[in-house]
Amino acid sequence: MQPVEGHKHLYRDKSGAIVNTDIDEYNNYIRLKSEKQRQREEINELKKDIDEIKSLLMEIINGPRQNWTRKFK
Repeated sequence: MQPVEGHKHLYRDKSGAIVNTDIDEYNNYIRLKSEKQRQREEINELKKDIDEIKSLLMEIINGPRQNWTRKFK
């Protein structure tokens, strides 16, 4: 591999691809990627909780769905 001029940890391989050999930077990338995934999962869980709360509030306001549909039959 040939070093990329002006970049300490970057090298060009036979195919022309740039390879980063900085282990600390790679570990930081993996940590950030994992953190973003955890945040996405947490947001999705919060969305589910909000939907459940909305559903319960609607049930409190309108009564249980079973009873609500029976009134109109």
